[in-house]
Amino acid sequence: MTLLALILLAYLLGSISFGVLASWLFRLPDPRTYGSKNPGATNVLRSGKKAAAVFTLLGDAGKGWLSVALAQYFAPPLGLGEEAIAIVALSVFLGHLFPVFLRFKGGKGVATALGVLLGFNPWMGLLAVALWITVAAIWRFSSLAALAAAAFAPVYAVFFLGFDARTLTVLVMSLLLIWRHKSNIASLAAGNEPRIGKRSTS
Repeated sequence: MTLLALILLAYLLGSISFGVLASWLFRLPDPRTYGSKNPGATNVLRSGKKAAAVFTLLGDAGKGWLSVALAQYFAPPLGLGEEAIAIVALSVFLGHLFPVFLRFKGGKGVATALGVLLGFNPWMGLLAVALWITVAAIWRFSSLAALAAAAFAPVYAVFFLGFDARTLTVLVMSLLLIWRHKSNIASLAAGNEPRIGKRSTS
């Protein structure tokens, strides 16, 4: 398996929307038709079906972790280093944001980024999860929790990984996550951001 094949596989894995799959498996409306219209776990939760949201979360995070795991497994025999693993990790994340299967209109990438962090270093991923849970539990805003986790992820990367290509990937993912949440930032500032668990009325 070549580096190009790993990159393509990661992108295609990233393009699989588990939020859309969940809507089909659980016979729910397409998450792109209600709430934030984002095919992510938080919006799927607005359907009122917690199992569908959990399925979406695990699936989107799992594809990020799996892509990194495959890259780490195949990199040594192919003579590839951390740079290759970093590129593959970024590819699965970009696949989620711009999925070929959904006409390049994907989710915001929070769960997939988490999977990548867990693949890079479990402790780094767990710290990001702990921060997300803490912020979400206090303020009940998924977007605010995601923004906080994204802001601190590069700091965790420097601590656990040092200054290498994987750290640069984490930085790029964090910046893209913040950019993808620009409408949420505006809603938070305006005071009309929906809280976690609020069911969609549309």
